[in-house]
Amino acid sequence: MSSHTQRKPVALAIGAGDGIGAAFARRFARSGYSVVVARRDAGKSEDLINTLAAEGHSLQAVSLDARDPEQISSLFDKVEQEVGKIEVVLFNAGSNSPFPFIETDPVIFRKIWELACFGGFLTMREAAARMVPRGKGTILVTGASASLRGKAGFGAFASAKHGLRALAQSLAREIGPKGVHVVHLVIDAGVDMPAIHERRRKKFGDDHVDEENILVKPDSVAEAFHTLVKQPKDAWTHELDLRPYGEDW
Repeated sequence: MSSHTQRKPVALAIGAGDGIGAAFARRFARSGYSVVVARRDAGKSEDLINTLAAEGHSLQAVSLDARDPEQISSLFDKVEQEVGKIEVVLFNAGSNSPFPFIETDPVIFRKIWELACFGGFLTMREAAARMVPRGKGTILVTGASASLRGKAGFGAFASAKHGLRALAQSLAREIGPKGVHVVHLVIDAGVDMPAIHERRRKKFGDDHVDEENILVKPDSVAEAFHTLVKQPKDAWTHELDLRPYGEDW
């Protein structure tokens, strides 16, 4: 990691894939943050790094298993030592693969929970440990429709997302009075990205793939994150739900 951007505020994203995570990186880099993104394979962020570099922005990517306590702790230490004090943390990891309840393998259930819930605990714990002594910072947590209701075939994912929401609520009540803003963002829709389009194509056919009124764009989510970070302390939002105008809810 480079230390030449030490004076800038630092934004760290855990689970920064090509959708919401990449949009977060673009939005915060373009608004003056030094951004670090962590994902299972950092090499997949090469195009994003090059795009932002061409604009004069710095982005660093690291490979990470968000379920590993030592990797999470080491990442936070490394970023704070080599890049700067972390002011914004996004936890965006999770897998919403469907499995019929009675066919869900216990190993698969545990992996889904570890990634979406346990990984969130690890991330929030490390962020809080550094932000609370400074009396400032924002912890952003990406939720989903499954954070609020369990859907047939998504028992494992819904249980993990319910747990993640509970963690965010508990943490917000614990460290909000100490100056740290914890926000849970419910994305109550599919995200406009290739993997979701392919899933919808298989389910509904080509006629239903590109309807703009039922998919939320990653850049719109990132804009919401940025707005939440800028909220004054006398008007904080803990939970915000986002959905396209055509979503049935």
